[in-house]
Amino acid sequence: MKSNQIVRAQILEVVENQLNSGEPPETRQTLERLQKLGISRKDAKIHITQCVAIEVFQILKYHKPFDEARYIANLNKLPDPPFEDEEN
Repeated sequence: MKSNQIVRAQILEVVENQLNSGEPPETRQTLERLQKLGISRKDAKIHITQCVAIEVFQILKYHKPFDEARYIANLNKLPDPPFEDEEN
């Protein structure tokens, strides 16, 4: 498995863990909302992984803590593309 496939799988695992634990609840709410828009469950999870990836990027590149408010704002924005921290 190539490293980018490994990273994708790990980020998808984060989404699965959030869905299973119910934390944050906005992850499940977003999945359900996207499915009501006609987006498949698989594709809805891919949309959500984009929001997780932004948070991982901010943590790794800028050494910033997880920003739950930005994460939830990005979830609420889907299926439009999520945004990154504009300060950097």
